[in-house]
Amino acid sequence: MPKTSARLLALLSLLQVRRDWPGALLAERLDVSPRTVRRDVDRLRELGYPVAASKGPEGGYRLKAGAELPPLLFDDEQAVALALALQAVPATGAGVEEAAARALTTIRQVMPARLRHRVDALQVTAVSTDATGRGPRVGSRTLMAIGAAVHAREVLRFDHTGSDTPRRAEPHHLVAYAGRWYLVAWDLDREDWRTFRADRITPRVPTGPRFVPREVPGGDVASFVAGRFRGAEAPGDWPCRGEVVLHAPATAVAPYVRDGLVEELGPDRCRLLLGSWSWTALAAGLGRFDADIEAVGPDELRDAFTRLARRYADAATAHRPPAPGP
Repeated sequence: MPKTSARLLALLSLLQVRRDWPGALLAERLDVSPRTVRRDVDRLRELGYPVAASKGPEGGYRLKAGAELPPLLFDDEQAVALALALQAVPATGAGVEEAAARALTTIRQVMPARLRHRVDALQVTAVSTDATGRGPRVGSRTLMAIGAAVHAREVLRFDHTGSDTPRRAEPHHLVAYAGRWYLVAWDLDREDWRTFRADRITPRVPTGPRFVPREVPGGDVASFVAGRFRGAEAPGDWPCRGEVVLHAPATAVAPYVRDGLVEELGPDRCRLLLGSWSWTALAAGLGRFDADIEAVGPDELRDAFTRLARRYADAATAHRPPAPGP
């Protein structure tokens, strides 16, 4: 028979993987008697685990949610995943960096040596994508209030930076995107879908009435949000996509095009298919490669190159100081 401590961990692990366990099946899996299972369940309850028991011929056990947080049990992969997730918290902008650091320290202290070595070897520096190097922070209370309204399907009333009047919306999803938090919601006043930056939201209490959720356009919230940030009214591809030939090696271009397509045409030439939210933005983005460009199409992209060329030429000659006299 395994030692009591090892047996308790094995019992707890079994209780976590399925909803209900018949007592006889637990005894068989642990290779102990039903009486030993009952004693071990009592020991788990003393440690704070809320294990419910049902009586009768088919009686068994179930691990319920408790009012307090008892000691937790993770396998090796779960422990490493949790440590990595906690290290990545600063990039989320959730405003709980200090709590995450304390949680990581607590978890690391109780890890066996083999796991501590793995976690210590996977040190992560989480960097926000915000231009200032420090993304906007959202208070955990704000995130909890938004999340609670989403879960309860209750109309969210809130103040929003830049708006003089309170807003009312049916909250559908709380989304983390590019280092920021957003609320995807149906705006009741505008009668349209909106994405609100969570760091600009101040929830009001109480919330409004319950609602029947609408379906997000396209049915997939990730595609919907990505489409909105691409400037598209519906999920899918970029609204503007063009093709050029760059006089640069494909290996020098490919790392910087994200969802673009690069085809090698020679040692110093490549074909690039790229998208953007506007033709002007696409033309300007292609200019950053500092290489000669052949515009393949469409005509809207060629026109954008023409406008930018004229605009840049005007910028280079405007307010030029007069040449010095003899």
